[in-house]
Amino acid sequence: MIRATGRAERPLHLIYRRESDTSDVLVRHLVQLEAGADLTVLESGVGAARMNTVMEIDIGEGAGFHHVRTQGLDAGRRTATALFARLARESTFKSFTLAIGGQLTRNEAVIEFTGDNGVAHVAGAGLGGDGFVHDDTIFITHDGAHCESRQVFKKVLRSGAVGIFQGKILVKPGAQKTDGYQISQGLLMDDDSQFLAKPELEIYADDVVCSHGSTSGAVDEDALFYLTSRGVPRRQAEELLVLAFLDDAVAEIEDEGLATDIRGRLARWLAQPQE
Repeated sequence: MIRATGRAERPLHLIYRRESDTSDVLVRHLVQLEAGADLTVLESGVGAARMNTVMEIDIGEGAGFHHVRTQGLDAGRRTATALFARLARESTFKSFTLAIGGQLTRNEAVIEFTGDNGVAHVAGAGLGGDGFVHDDTIFITHDGAHCESRQVFKKVLRSGAVGIFQGKILVKPGAQKTDGYQISQGLLMDDDSQFLAKPELEIYADDVVCSHGSTSGAVDEDALFYLTSRGVPRRQAEELLVLAFLDDAVAEIEDEGLATDIRGRLARWLAQPQE
């Protein structure tokens, strides 16, 4: 149980460790932010070969919750996570997840606006190769007026990896002036990888701005030619384009120091020799 009654000066870092390569772990966190509180929670480390975590977040009026999570670099990891968040009036929820490698990852977020003028941003970047299956499932319910939600997910897939995105925005009657945005994109580095997307909008109010989009494709050959024709080695040019592709999701991290750290992790993964 984590309870925040004011503004935390530094992030709370949850680090998962394990001793056995065959461990199974189930973890449940309860997070409560009182009115006006502000808290940043970081999650990192490989806590188990098969890990199931749940985090329930109750965000009070005018409070802010910021969440940055990294998953990997364990080739055999199997992870299932769930975030459940309730936002009171004028509260903020922002979450970013970086998933690199692993066998199976499913990250689910269920978010509900219970008051007016709330903000909820959920973003993620997934990168993987052979045997990698990565699923993001997001369900955001707007039950208050003048609320803003964002879903921004990018996946880089190669060597037969599979990326999945399921995202839904539900706007209930009376949730006028809703601003809902959803984008999911897959960058396929070879012909064997797949990106599967299921975006949804379900709207019962008549004064809203909601949109969704989803694309998948290969690295832009014109951009690659432009960089290589100016002396950038092809491998480095490809890395630059991949980093640029992912940066929309990374930019959702509010703390610039944390965003810089994530960009560094991405660059190091891309620089590794690939089979």
